[in-house]
Amino acid sequence: MVVTPPSKLTPSPRSRGGAGGLAGRLGLALLLVMIVAAGAWGLGALDRKPVVQPKADFPVPFQLIEPGTEIPDAAGQVPQAAPSNGQQDTTDPIDEWAGKVSDKTDIPKRALRAYALADLTMKAQAPACRISWSTLAGVGRIESHHGFINGAKLGDDGRTTLPIIGIPLDGRPGVKAIGDTDGGSLDGDTTWDRAVGPMQFIPTTWVKYAQRANGDGNPPDPQNIDDAALATARYLCSGDRDMGNSEGWWAAVWQYNNSTEYGQNVFSGADAYARASVTI
Repeated sequence: MVVTPPSKLTPSPRSRGGAGGLAGRLGLALLLVMIVAAGAWGLGALDRKPVVQPKADFPVPFQLIEPGTEIPDAAGQVPQAAPSNGQQDTTDPIDEWAGKVSDKTDIPKRALRAYALADLTMKAQAPACRISWSTLAGVGRIESHHGFINGAKLGDDGRTTLPIIGIPLDGRPGVKAIGDTDGGSLDGDTTWDRAVGPMQFIPTTWVKYAQRANGDGNPPDPQNIDDAALATARYLCSGDRDMGNSEGWWAAVWQYNNSTEYGQNVFSGADAYARASVTI
């Protein structure tokens, strides 16, 4: 089951958040489909039209559960068990999983690795949140085609080959006016803020939720898919939210963008990605 991304994607500036690091064996299991509770709640969206309550029940996307997940070390490395022959096993289980899932979903392997790492990191940092890699992939699909938009690509280090920067938040129709808050250090604009990176954070939200995913001591980078995916996960999980139930999942996605249409688009991608991944 392959999800076809939108044919034309334009980074849409809104309030975003995230952070990261992680570990573990990836075991596949289906989470029970939960029925959506009523209620729309959003924060920092550009689309200021009233949120329309969905007429149908929308379940939580199928999710991965990783039982017995191990915690990574300070460098974000996954501990490897010694094989029976005494040789060290250098296989990276996340890379192996990402390669298989990429073939089923058309999500670039490097982006999948970032989503999986953020998923596993949050299982260590905020296990009650129950965010899934597929939800992060659903967001990344809409925001920047997983970092592959307007000629940009993801390098092996996770950084975009070209900066992904949204339009000025200058109060034009449909756009919230947000004056410069970062001196242009993240978005290159000293007059207005702009959404930055593959997950499209405005600078103030980035500063609040960003965390360096690989733990190397450098500042988090919104143009790095690992840092951006983790920031997204941290933002979605904020407020002690449980994304393993319908009410928590929809509240989190509406916080990212206060639009029912946006939430439905994230859901459809996330659900299709997760369902496809269980066939590997």
